[in-house]
Amino acid sequence: MKLITAVVQPGKLDDVIRAVEENGACGLTITEVMGFGRQYGHHGAERLSDQSALVLPKVRIDVLVQDEMAETLTDVIAKTANTGSIGDGKIWVCPVERALRVRTGERDRAAV
Repeated sequence: MKLITAVVQPGKLDDVIRAVEENGACGLTITEVMGFGRQYGHHGAERLSDQSALVLPKVRIDVLVQDEMAETLTDVIAKTANTGSIGDGKIWVCPVERALRVRTGERDRAAV
C-alpha cells in the first residue's frame, strides 16, 4: 500500500476530489494547512519583518491506495492540480506497512 499526500491550491480541491474518485480511489482525507515552499509564498526569497506573511493557505489531501494504483493516481492529481503558477504544490508517496478498518477489523488490502 502507498499513502499519497498532495498539498495543493485550495481552489483546485473540488477538481482533485473528482479526479481521485473517478480514477478508483475509495476515499481520502482533506486538511486545511498553511505553508510555503521554495518561493517563500509570493514574496520571492526576500525576508520580511512579518514572517507569517510567508505562509499561504493550502489543502492537504491524503489518499491510501494499493501499490498498483499509486503512480496513476499521483499523475492524475498532479495534472488536475496544475495551474502552471508558482505555488501549485507538492505530492509525495510513502509506503504503508499496515492499515486497519476500525469498524470491521479488516486489515491491509481489505481495509483500503
